[in-house]
Amino acid sequence: MKIKAIFFDAAGTLIYLTKSVGEHYALVGRELGLNLEADKLDRAFHSAWKRTPPREAIDSPREDDDKEWWRALVDLVLDEAAPSLGELDRDNFFEIAYEHFAEAGVWELYPEVVEVLEQLHSRFQLAVVSNFDGRLRVILERLGVSKYFRHVFVSSELGADKPDSEIFRRALRYVDLVPNEVLHVGDDPERDWKAASAAGLSIFELDRPNKSLRDLPLL
Repeated sequence: MKIKAIFFDAAGTLIYLTKSVGEHYALVGRELGLNLEADKLDRAFHSAWKRTPPREAIDSPREDDDKEWWRALVDLVLDEAAPSLGELDRDNFFEIAYEHFAEAGVWELYPEVVEVLEQLHSRFQLAVVSNFDGRLRVILERLGVSKYFRHVFVSSELGADKPDSEIFRRALRYVDLVPNEVLHVGDDPERDWKAASAAGLSIFELDRPNKSLRDLPLL
């Protein structure tokens, strides 16, 4: 069947962090007068991310737009990278970090994103499907691309997270299309390629620098 809609992953596909997570956390620490090592924070973040188990899908949006989930992850990071921090410093660190990752200049668009979205948005229904929360809409708005998307589906609201293919099935119900009418574009072999394929979607395996959004076959 003819492709009628294109789903896009967000981080790693449309947007990227201007610095490593550890460097951003170190910036947040400096706002609080804390001298935290970016490399140590980076290693701790990736370790905590790997140790955080995947979640089962639920029948409603996740509580508090997933803010408490992020708080638990940051606690794991600080346990490893800054174990001597007291509770007040931890609380302040988390609140500032949470806001920091929606601020202007923290995320940037990949160079070809606007050009590609401009070519596609009049021909296809475009949507984002991401393991993110409501902050993603603020980020896309500040980067000037929210106007291209009819929907921004985030896991905190759908109640399902990649690599569970249920997130794609729920997004399909919102756009009222069958799986083979939708192409998913993403960079992660498990969360994007495998999960979207399991839901019956066609996939475009984004693999920078070998394959960018300019290589989409629908352009």
